[in-house]
Amino acid sequence: MSGKKTAPSDPARSLALLWGSHTKPGRSGLTVRSIVQAAIGLADASGLEAVSMRLVAEQLKVGTMSLYTHVPGKGELADLMFDTVYGSLYADVDEPSRQSGGWRGALEFIARRNWDVLTRHPWLHDISAGRNALGPNISLKYEAELRPLDGLGLTDVEMDSTLALVITHVTGTARAAAEQLRTQQESGMSDEEWWLTTSPVLERYMAGLADKFPVAGRVGTSAGQEYQATMDPAHALTFGLTRILDGTALLIAERGGGVPIDRT
Repeated sequence: MSGKKTAPSDPARSLALLWGSHTKPGRSGLTVRSIVQAAIGLADASGLEAVSMRLVAEQLKVGTMSLYTHVPGKGELADLMFDTVYGSLYADVDEPSRQSGGWRGALEFIARRNWDVLTRHPWLHDISAGRNALGPNISLKYEAELRPLDGLGLTDVEMDSTLALVITHVTGTARAAAEQLRTQQESGMSDEEWWLTTSPVLERYMAGLADKFPVAGRVGTSAGQEYQATMDPAHALTFGLTRILDGTALLIAERGGGVPIDRT
């Protein structure tokens, strides 16, 4: 994860590629699908910045210009990569709805599946989802994730907002987890090792200032002792998701005339 976004794509070209056939080979034997899979492999290994048309061509042992007859540029390639990795998110469009625990169990399942994809492919954070071309897999994902919320009394906008709240929480927490892991890898130190090195120095500067930061000092110490790190992504994911679902349950109860909160 680099923090740098990909170059914008041509929406018309991306949509034609996303909704077209990916199996028909060209004269070189290439297919759009094989190009996308090679690009995903590069991104998984070295991040999105490592993906270039030249390097993808090298992976496929073809000339760079051969790729351009199938995919016009990196922006369109990123759109294809984004849509492709979400193609295996669910077994079918009703898998989230089949989970035990009703709508709440479904949203927990949705959150965990999105978390798994984002932690397996952290380069997804470098692709702007807001303007990403809506391919078949992303469209199916949206359908699958909305269905458990349908028929609960929420308006269409409330359904969309509830899902967005869950996905935004998962995405933000997964991004923080990816940054935490990258920092550990680049520094060669775990969070615990970093804190053991840093805390004695910090304590010297903070000596005599306990009355200035009483709450921050107490809470920060408790959290650090609990996590043995600056944060615990798994705890943050679960804690935030529970609060979101509790709030959603209250909204559903209001819309449904007093339906009790489902904590299954």
